[in-house]
Amino acid sequence: MVKEFLKDILLFLKSSNFYKGVLQTVAVITPLIIFNFFGHISYAIPIAIGVFLNIPGNIPGTLRRKIYSTLISIVLTMAVTLIVSYAKQNFAVLLLTIAILSFFISLISAYGFRGSLIAFCGLLAIVLSLVSRNTTIGIWTYVGLIGIGGLWFLLVLCLSHWIAPKKDEDQLLSETLHITGSYLKVRGKLLIEKEKRDQLLIKTLKLQTELNEKHEILRELLLSERKQIGRSHFDEKRVLIFISLIDILELALANTLDYSKIDVIFKDRSVLKEFKTLNTTMGNHLQVLSKILMNKKKVQNKNELLDGLAVIEKTIQNYIASVELPAGREGIITLRNLQDYQQQQVTKIRAIRRVMNNVTKDKISFKDKEATQFITTQEYSLQIIAQHFTFKSPIFRHALRLTIAIVFGFTFGTLIGIKNPYWIVLTLIVLMRPSYGLTKERAINRIIGTIIGALFALAIIFITSNTMVYMVLAAVSLVIAFSLIQQSYRSAAAFITINVIFVYALLEPNSLVVVKFRVLDTFIGALLAVIANYTLWPSWEFMNLSPVIINSIQKNKAYLAAVSKIYHTKEIKNLDYKVARKEAFLAISNLNAAFQRMTQDPKSKQKEMQLIYEFVSLNNTFLSALASMGSFIQNHTTTASSENFDAFISHIENQLENAETLLSENKTAVIKEHKKIETAEEALKSSFTTLSNQRDQQIKEGQHKIDLEMRLQLQEAHLVTNQLTWLKGLSEDVYRNSTKYAQLFNNKNT
Repeated sequence: MVKEFLKDILLFLKSSNFYKGVLQTVAVITPLIIFNFFGHISYAIPIAIGVFLNIPGNIPGTLRRKIYSTLISIVLTMAVTLIVSYAKQNFAVLLLTIAILSFFISLISAYGFRGSLIAFCGLLAIVLSLVSRNTTIGIWTYVGLIGIGGLWFLLVLCLSHWIAPKKDEDQLLSETLHITGSYLKVRGKLLIEKEKRDQLLIKTLKLQTELNEKHEILRELLLSERKQIGRSHFDEKRVLIFISLIDILELALANTLDYSKIDVIFKDRSVLKEFKTLNTTMGNHLQVLSKILMNKKKVQNKNELLDGLAVIEKTIQNYIASVELPAGREGIITLRNLQDYQQQQVTKIRAIRRVMNNVTKDKISFKDKEATQFITTQEYSLQIIAQHFTFKSPIFRHALRLTIAIVFGFTFGTLIGIKNPYWIVLTLIVLMRPSYGLTKERAINRIIGTIIGALFALAIIFITSNTMVYMVLAAVSLVIAFSLIQQSYRSAAAFITINVIFVYALLEPNSLVVVKFRVLDTFIGALLAVIANYTLWPSWEFMNLSPVIINSIQKNKAYLAAVSKIYHTKEIKNLDYKVARKEAFLAISNLNAAFQRMTQDPKSKQKEMQLIYEFVSLNNTFLSALASMGSFIQNHTTTASSENFDAFISHIENQLENAETLLSENKTAVIKEHKKIETAEEALKSSFTTLSNQRDQQIKEGQHKIDLEMRLQLQEAHLVTNQLTWLKGLSEDVYRNSTKYAQLFNNKNT
């Protein structure tokens, strides 16, 4: 236990997050040390503040994006500091200035996650501008020094990238390997843990969302840099690992089964235990690989994976011996399909192993122009902001809500004589998010973290008054706080509190007062944040779901067309298919995330929760069934498509088109003509029956061992017939749910 804990600590110290935490702390402290040595500490403080103001934008991404976003935040923070510094001369003018700046800066978050971090830098500048400063330095000099601090941080950023350019990539790949391992283990449990299936399904949705978020960042990092500066051997390795991880996710989604049907076929679930065990083995293997990637050690032995496949083959043989044909054929085919899936997953995992051991000869085949199609770009025109100037926009409502909370919090803190009322404002800008659930969760974590940090700091203060101890703890706590801010907000809040208390303890003799006001201000700010999100034009998640559901249906429809195309053309390396798959995965990830946010809203605001859960489940299951067909077509030789297949595809597309029309404004359905669906369904079932009869005849004639061609034909007929029938039923359910949803929520918002 202790050994594992020490390994985790060592892994943390090697992580990109700790590396950035150290660099950011060095960037803050260096000017303080240098200027203090020369007796000009008053110049060092605004430089350190300039560094601190621009740190939030240091998130994984290409160096080019980091430079541009940091330069924008430098200009923004300088302008905000200048304006607030002049406005401070009159309290009424100051409040008006804070209100205007808070509102318009908050709207910058319309430009995506990086935009929201730039907005946070601007809001942070408002807070730090409210802190009393040394009047021996003029306002313009002070603002100029803040700009120098920002440029100094940018220099540190560039140097850190030069020293360890692939640190973020390795960290993200390691995290993605670990989450993928967890995902495979949960999916294995779904096979046999019937009683926990609902909880496990919700857990898979959460893990899928996390994986798709990681994949998006990795696409930007790996493909953008590859396009801009070419590729090295190590770049090739990372891209190959990433491609294998995407394939593993698609294969896992492709193996989503109709579990109610599985429960009927395998009443004795012990048959499936070895399949679950192999999934667990694969998951553990990926999680070990995630640690090896960061520790640069030799990859572990592959025998555990191969032994697992051998056990699966033995399990299937035992099952074949225990059942009679033709009654047991469906169970045998299901197990064979599961075996094929797990063999493919083992192949993908072994491919990652080979890459990490430098023994692969695989090459990346797509061109740089193709790579750009996999990168999600963010538009930065002013029209984006203009589109959000409406009360229908959650970002607009959030900006207005945050502005009112900030003005009220600062006014309240000032009037009741709180020592540092800007701490209330700081707590508000850190905690408040468009979503009530996320704001409440962050508020709870902030309060708990602050109390833990305050108690620790108090214990140290009672034990010693040694300033050297305080300085060391202030520096160390800042490093850890920076390192944990993206991973564990509660822990980061604790270390930030420790840092603030010890910094103030160095400056003021009565440090206990600092502890008291720190906890009080945090509590007031957290309470205001939650109340504001609940009462001021709240953005309950059910109000914003329609566009997310529509997008998911649209992308599933496009993915269906891409699957149909490769079944017709047999063109396996099809770029359109891969792009459609990526967009469908992202759309379903956004839908899952929206549903998770809805579960965090108050119970009274979770309108028609069961209907929406069914909608989310249907769209996820539909995507999984599509991925199953796509994966099978890509990995097996298939027969020519028929008009029966086309009839199913057209019928399913029509159902999705009708559903989208019901949920959308000003849209007319475009319906495709096709062969009568009942006739097509009967024909496909007849095809499978014919093959089954042929196989029964072979057995009667003494040919007990099935030949490869017959086995593949049976698998194809079974899978395609079942998946098409399943997709048909799912699409009809999506349409029925869309009808109910449109009636209940009146999708026109009237």
